[in-house]
Formats: sequence, C-alpha cells, structure tokens
Amino acid sequence: MKKYIYLLFVIFLSNAYAQDSPKKKKISFKVSGNCEMCKMRIEKAALSVNGVKYANWSIPENQLRLIYNSNKVNIIEVHESVSNSGHDTSERKAPSEIYSELPLCCLYVRE
Repeated sequence: MKKYIYLLFVIFLSNAYAQDSPKKKKISFKVSGNCEMCKMRIEKAALSVNGVKYANWSIPENQLRLIYNSNKVNIIEVHESVSNSGHDTSERKAPSEIYSELPLCCLYVRE
C-alpha cells in the first residue's frame, strides 16, 4: 500500500512540475546581413536577450533561428536587440545612424 501512495505522490509532483516548466519555443525570422562579421554580431545580439538559449543566423538564407524560453522573453525584445546592432529584421528596422557605422562589408541593401 505504501508503494502505491508513494507512486501517486511522485506522479502528482511530476505533473505539477511539468505545468510550471519553462516553455521552450523555436522560431525563425529574416535578418538582413552579408558576412561572417554580421553573423557574429546578429547572434551575439540575440543571445544577449535573457531567455534566448540558441541563436544561429544563416548567411545565404538571411534567417535567424532561435530557441527561447517564452516565459522569460517576448520575441519583440530579440527583434529590438538585433536591430539595435545595425541589422534590419522582419519586424524592426535598424536605426540609420547605427547601420551607417557598420563595416563596409556588412552594409547590406536596405528594403
């Protein structure tokens, strides 16, 4: 009988923990850039946002792939961080004064 009570207790605790566990989400969106320097800058800006666990920007596709904790971060915060590093995203445009300070190889064609 003690084994059954213990088993029920363990199941109850695991269900309670599962409901409070962080919600990891995956997302990808467009970020403009050109080169390896852009890649490092974009990924660093994305990872600087608390709650972003993984960031990978693809040069040929101009796509930023993220894994993040939706309980800790709103995805707009990531767009703002990346755009403030000088790169346009699908939701935010980089400030012109920051974009103009990028190295020449990083100056992408703006839409």
